[in-house]
Amino acid sequence: MRHPANRFKQALAAGQAQIGLWSTLPSPYVSELIGGAGYDWVLLDTEHTPSDVPLMAQQLQATAAAVTLDGSSPIAAVVRPAWNDPVLIKRYLDIGAQNLLLPFVQNAEEARAAVRATRYPPHGIRGMGGSTRASNYGRTADYIARANEEICVLVQVETREALAEIEAIAAVDGVDGIFIGPADLSASMGHPGQARHPEVDAAIDDAIGRIRACGKAPGILMVDETRARECLALGAQFVAVALDLLILRNGLDAAAARFRTQAAAKPGASSSY
Repeated sequence: MRHPANRFKQALAAGQAQIGLWSTLPSPYVSELIGGAGYDWVLLDTEHTPSDVPLMAQQLQATAAAVTLDGSSPIAAVVRPAWNDPVLIKRYLDIGAQNLLLPFVQNAEEARAAVRATRYPPHGIRGMGGSTRASNYGRTADYIARANEEICVLVQVETREALAEIEAIAAVDGVDGIFIGPADLSASMGHPGQARHPEVDAAIDDAIGRIRACGKAPGILMVDETRARECLALGAQFVAVALDLLILRNGLDAAAARFRTQAAAKPGASSSY
């Protein structure tokens, strides 16, 4: 068995836009449901979710097993570890993650550390794990020879200070893309909870252009459809346009509100449904 090519990484290198969904519901059942929806990629989060390595292994299995109606290529799973930590990175790589989004990368030194954690020696510090899920339990004969080139490293820039370091971060060999975190960026810029503040929007617009000018792929999470399309038009390549928890929450709230309204409209009806 030969090592599979990383189509998501290839698409970013070719400048192709990849439309994704941000997943914070740590359930293999949900991951499989998302996997069949037709998105190019899904972010499987562990930074702000109660997920861990064993559960993530099941989520990766679920996304890989998902089938789309049109028979299109399997969704690309991007795993976000809780921190830019070499031990966490090693564990997620060993369970089969090929694409990593590493949070709170502030400068080129931290970006280099992220890349080194994903590479086997002599190009990095990743430990040899033996027959892991990543190598199909040792059945992929060329895994060690090709793993370095097939792993996609995305780093998250989410502070005012990190924005100033974009060119230096982009210059790090092995960084495939730079993701802009609107929520944390807005807080860093003095506008907590205002991810669409005009100053934040302007900073994001500028960052997307600078990242593309460096030859790297810009990414962002933007659930505002109009703004997401603006980011794509500016050159953002991996864009998460929806969030599973919000889709579920909004659907639940809307259904409950409709039936509460109906019940309240009936003479003598209580406010329950």
